[in-house]
Amino acid sequence: MRTRFWHYHSRFDAVESVTRHAMNQPPFKAREGRVTNFLGVVIDPRVFPPALERMAGTIEAAPMPNNWHADLAEWGAAFHAVDLSGPRFTMIELGCGWGCWMTNLGTIARRAGRSVHVIGVEGDGGHIEMAKQTLAENGFAEDEWTLVTGIAAGRSGTALFPTQEQPGQSWGLEPRFDASEQEANELVASGRYVALPMIALAEIATAEPRIDLVHIDIQGGEVGVVESCLDVLNDKVAYVLIGTHSRQIEGRLFDIMIGAGWELDMERPAFLDINHPVPIISVDGVQGWKNPRLF
Repeated sequence: MRTRFWHYHSRFDAVESVTRHAMNQPPFKAREGRVTNFLGVVIDPRVFPPALERMAGTIEAAPMPNNWHADLAEWGAAFHAVDLSGPRFTMIELGCGWGCWMTNLGTIARRAGRSVHVIGVEGDGGHIEMAKQTLAENGFAEDEWTLVTGIAAGRSGTALFPTQEQPGQSWGLEPRFDASEQEANELVASGRYVALPMIALAEIATAEPRIDLVHIDIQGGEVGVVESCLDVLNDKVAYVLIGTHSRQIEGRLFDIMIGAGWELDMERPAFLDINHPVPIISVDGVQGWKNPRLF
């Protein structure tokens, strides 16, 4: 049965890409208390208990067409960005959570003989600790990764980020950029929010001559980051992979990226649930953009 996750459009063969990377892994064994994915990446079930607790001690099949975390469109585009990279693979994951894309893509890049530097930006302190643990458990040395606690944004400054008692409970936390000084003080004093630095892409990318992939999943802030960082993207970034959180965002990204000369390499629109007075997003969309200036 062909589910809705097969309905994407791409300039490359996503099925071939995912199949090849799934098959080109050395033999690995299941680990007690951990989920081992189709690339051999070891994952602590506490990063997403509803899906992973029952999978502990097992090896997960390749996502054909999806798994608990992402679908064929997103996996395929992410792997394609690695395939297009040179002898050194460098990526930035904005909204890195538990370090999913950093770890998975860094793993396949290293196994292909590339040196690696993966960079993550995340607002939740508990998720940062999960990312450190995940990278360490999968054999990444400290000089192969950089983790920054902050909020990915189009400019520098300060914003508010929601707190949660148990990391992994929510992966859709949205920052507040518009709070007044009084409101910000009250929210921080309540313990429901913490004040964090806003991290502009230009700050993170300063030391890198080329970035092979920027992965953006920041709960509706995609347009602001892309629009304000377009010069950096044009100059340094070979591939941008974006999780989209509304059809309006998707349309605005088309205007911005096509207008700036980028090629749409992968596209699967967000899925809508129309059983509401106003349709809501049930599954985020995927856009993969290739920068022809760097190829």
